[in-house]
Parts: sequence; C-alpha cells; structure tokens
Amino acid sequence: MPSPQPSTPRIAVYSGTFDPFTLGHDDVLRRAAGLFDVLIIAVAAAHHKKTLFSLEARVEQVREASKNIANSKATVRVLPFDGLIMDFCAEHQACAVVRGIRNLTDFDYEAQMAAMNRKLRPQVETVFLLPDAPLQCISSTLVREISKLGGDVGQMVSPAVAAALAGVHPGAKGG
Repeated sequence: MPSPQPSTPRIAVYSGTFDPFTLGHDDVLRRAAGLFDVLIIAVAAAHHKKTLFSLEARVEQVREASKNIANSKATVRVLPFDGLIMDFCAEHQACAVVRGIRNLTDFDYEAQMAAMNRKLRPQVETVFLLPDAPLQCISSTLVREISKLGGDVGQMVSPAVAAALAGVHPGAKGG
C-alpha cells in the first residue's frame, strides 16, 4: 500500500491596514486561524492613507495580538506588504484571502474587491467572516476618533493597543 502523500498546506492571507488592530480584527483572525493551516496576516503599507501608526508599529501590534492564539491548528505569521494583495498571495502560495465584514456597506465594497481579485488571480478564493455581534460596530476609524477625543477605547482594542493610542493621544482612555 503506498504511503499517503503529504498534503499541501492551505495558506490564507488576512490583509488590512490595521490602524489600529481592533478586537474585531482579532476575532476575525482567530476564526480564520481555525480554518487554515497557515494564516498570514498581511499588514498593508497603505501609501494611499495617512496612518496614525507607522507600518512597523502596526506590524508589532498585530504580532502581539496573534502570538497566543488558542485552539488554533494554524501557523500564524505577520508580514508587511506593499502592492497588490493578489501578488502577495501568489508569492506566498495562498489559496484564500480572508476579509472581515461588519455590515452591508462592508459587504458591497468587499464583494467588488473579491470580484476584481478573482479576475487578477482566479485560483485564490475570498472568504468573508463576520466578527462576533458585539464587535461589529468597531472600526479602526472610529477607534482613532474616539481616542483622539479622549474617549475610552478599552472595549475596542487590546490593552497594548490602548496604551499605544494613549501614547499618541494623551487624553485617551484604555479601559
């Protein structure tokens, strides 16, 4: 009887600007880690946006958040990226892109992006994941704004991210 051939690991990419990395992002990360053998969190350079945190700081926030993923069979890696996500997927032999969607507005935008990505690289599937219901109202944009105005973001981000926000916005509260 021939020995079984090792299967190719299922590699997925979860990409975003993550400025900052929220508990909603964390929830999607943990769900995706349960579905794939390797999950690469691709932190976008995002030249088209004025980010609050540097690329290096955002990569470190995501590394910190993802270092202790319980109940995951996946290997999780955090890498910066620049350019087209489909080129990044090809470089890392990914079979899927993971996208979090919170509402219909997100879905409309993400469905259009998924269709375009399919034109660029048809062999890469897009997988949509919904964050847990209490986290669906959280967006990085709102977290930045609440922090800037001195509000409490402790229920929206990890303690490490809350501390980083307080470093940028001294009046911010983190829990």
